[in-house]
Amino acid sequence: MVIVGAGFGGLSAARALVGGPAEVTIVDQRNFHTFQPLLYEVATAGLDAGDVAYPVRAIFGHSRNVTFRFSTVTGVDWERRQLILEGSGSLPFDSVIVASGATAKFFGIPGASEFAFPLYTLSDARTLRDHILRRLEDADSDRQAETSGLLTFVVVGGGPTGVEVAGALAELLDVAVRHDGFSFPRASGRIILVDGLDRLLTPFEPSAAAYAARTLEGRGVELRFGKMVQSVDGTCVTLDDGSQISTRTVVWAGGVSVEDTVASTFGQETGPNGRLVVEADLSLPGRRDAYAIGDAAAVPWGPGTRHEGEICPQLAQVAIQSGRHAAVQILNRLTDRPTQPFHYRDKGIMATIGRRAAITEFPRGLVLRGTLGWLAWLGLHLLYLIGFRNRIVVLVNWSWRYLSWGSGPRVIVGDELERGGDVDEGGGVDDDFDGGG
Repeated sequence: MVIVGAGFGGLSAARALVGGPAEVTIVDQRNFHTFQPLLYEVATAGLDAGDVAYPVRAIFGHSRNVTFRFSTVTGVDWERRQLILEGSGSLPFDSVIVASGATAKFFGIPGASEFAFPLYTLSDARTLRDHILRRLEDADSDRQAETSGLLTFVVVGGGPTGVEVAGALAELLDVAVRHDGFSFPRASGRIILVDGLDRLLTPFEPSAAAYAARTLEGRGVELRFGKMVQSVDGTCVTLDDGSQISTRTVVWAGGVSVEDTVASTFGQETGPNGRLVVEADLSLPGRRDAYAIGDAAAVPWGPGTRHEGEICPQLAQVAIQSGRHAAVQILNRLTDRPTQPFHYRDKGIMATIGRRAAITEFPRGLVLRGTLGWLAWLGLHLLYLIGFRNRIVVLVNWSWRYLSWGSGPRVIVGDELERGGDVDEGGGVDDDFDGGG
């Protein structure tokens, strides 16, 4: 059996098969699992890249029936039952689970894919961190920084990622100006969150969304609702009302798509945003031994749920539960038992705005906000973070920052340093899958 992708869904499926009768191979173009909910912390210099990544081989190193293949899947040969790998290789399978995640969706907006910074992979987060820190350094020696847009950061998208990035940027500016000796005043730094809807966090209750808006505004974030991005270039963002925002940094949190990922090469029917259409048991239509899960699939809520007939959101919990379910169905087929329909168990949703400010919303309507919501958010993320070392490092890091109002590793490394931080170069987009779903 082959699992395509080492994200939440792929790992969940593999763990359900550990010690079982199936020989399992996980294939991914990266040799590590990325804890995507904390990528925004890497991007805003709160955590180091290694704190949110863990080697796949280390996760399954003691499993006798789970192996890892470091390669990129480029397609599938259904007749020969082989995955086509980059180069000239192939990987045979009896059963396959597609858990290849998604990538940023730019909606065909001119300049967005060239100049905006997505935040879906670890390389995205590192690139954005270097870019932000370089802009702070440039602004320190530029008397026109405030008017040239060097200190203006535009976040596109009012979902959880956009809210978390905006809040973290506000804290980064606070800390950097206070501790790092920059000559520009904190008030010259602007964070502008743009969203086409009339509120933040649409999956949450209106009262929770209103709390998030008040908290962000209280921390200096400007909110522009009902505005759509018309175009992006290296120096400004143009909105649909004709207004322009001078900026050198656009963070794209406006949605994700499965189009142009490995899932799109499987030649199967697709639904919204290119997600693979699946049967009730998560198998691909007409393919008894092929399943799709997580972000890559249009996962149904399942019969008897309160959202029966609807498609699940692209959340980590959906990936985890659907991965486990697909693995169990493959085992059912191996033992000639009937497969079962998937039922998503809604465990609630969370979003953090920053220090002592977060929202935790439970399925039956209970909402925790402020410090309680923040503590719940911290605890859950530590629980799901892979690796004891990573949990300890992140816990110590968070504790230190809470006690000292310090920040994480504000160092510029990689491409941004090597190319001198050309402000006209955008973030680009990694069109390959990251195994995030």
